[in-house]
Amino acid sequence: MDGVDRVRAVCLGLPEVEERPSHGEPGWFVRGKKLFVMGADHHHDDRVAIWAAAPAGVQEHLVATGPERYFRPPYVGHRGWVGVYLDVPAVDWPQVEDLLVDAYCLVAPRALRDAVRPPEG
Repeated sequence: MDGVDRVRAVCLGLPEVEERPSHGEPGWFVRGKKLFVMGADHHHDDRVAIWAAAPAGVQEHLVATGPERYFRPPYVGHRGWVGVYLDVPAVDWPQVEDLLVDAYCLVAPRALRDAVRPPEG
């Protein structure tokens, strides 16, 4: 299974997620409206990557500590999205899966979010 297929499996395993093209790349949406992850070979740089919505501070931390694995994507990086290279040796798949779930939880309606990660407290 290649990197995009692994991302696809995680995203489509989340409640009410569908895949459809976004800017010529695969994108994953919740309730058909909110994009939370997209594949990225948008600039045809021969890199396999995804861009994902991320909580405040996550992008900065990941890019600072792992610039060979993470990057600030164009167009959405200023909103905190993080780019994740999937074509590097030894992708940290548990971390990627956590990032995907975090991205989903940022945009999904509360009832769907709570089904994935119940509120703390």
